[in-house]
Amino acid sequence: MGEIIGAGLVSHVPTIMLPQAVRFELNEGKEISLVDGFHRLRDEVLDALKPDTFIVFDTHWATTVEFVVTSHARRTGKYTSEELPRGMRQVPYDLKGSPALAEAIAAAVTARGTKCTAIEDPYLPIHYPTVNVAHYLDKGEEWISIGMCQTAEAEDFLEVGYGIGEAIRASDRRVVLLASGSMSHTFYPLRELARHEASDPSHIFSPEAREADYARLAWFEAGNHAAVIDTMPDYYRFKPEGRFGHYLMMVAALGGRDCVARGRRFSDYENSIGTSQVHVWFDRPEAGWTAA
Repeated sequence: MGEIIGAGLVSHVPTIMLPQAVRFELNEGKEISLVDGFHRLRDEVLDALKPDTFIVFDTHWATTVEFVVTSHARRTGKYTSEELPRGMRQVPYDLKGSPALAEAIAAAVTARGTKCTAIEDPYLPIHYPTVNVAHYLDKGEEWISIGMCQTAEAEDFLEVGYGIGEAIRASDRRVVLLASGSMSHTFYPLRELARHEASDPSHIFSPEAREADYARLAWFEAGNHAAVIDTMPDYYRFKPEGRFGHYLMMVAALGGRDCVARGRRFSDYENSIGTSQVHVWFDRPEAGWTAA
């Protein structure tokens, strides 16, 4: 029987892929905590858990009429970002896949009434929420990416997550879920960007967005995922990345409103030109992801 052995809301912000000297220059002479956070997460948590498979909820992969899951046996190549080719250029990646689990996920989600297709096309693009995270965390495990359906609403993301959880439990894989994306996500206008590149949260786009993020971080730490789910209509005012579908699919696979996993931060809460960036890890409680 398969199981979800850990989960995380993680940042894929492009600055983590820049040379250290450039990162220091952008951040007032200091390292951004996200980089060290990834190293700590791998060394302190993932090496001990020994997952078979990572599932990445990729907020830059937008689908329209269905959800899509990668079912390649392997994805390999070099990645250059069309968005930021100066900073993410010819990044090599070589990721094993898990075709059987991908197919099972697509079947389980579709059976719940939400269309989901497994795709193994070798020309299917890969996106940096997968590439950047794998750059820091991959040690030869299997990697699956799942996109954000841009026509989906919160309930759709939750239904997909429930199906993913069912498929994992019916498998033989030890799985880590990675919700790759930010919380509030509004950029400053181009002419203002250079004044807001430092990671200090005072640069988050608005005080209201920052406070909304802080409230949810507190709920994560308390294991109060019901509060996060129940307040999604209000949180949408602050434009969470991917309509927060990455988090919603992840938490639904863990039990949805019943999930009691407490979050612990593996980075500071940081700014990136107005958007929020943070790593929050959720250990599996001894009694399971949901309350007994």
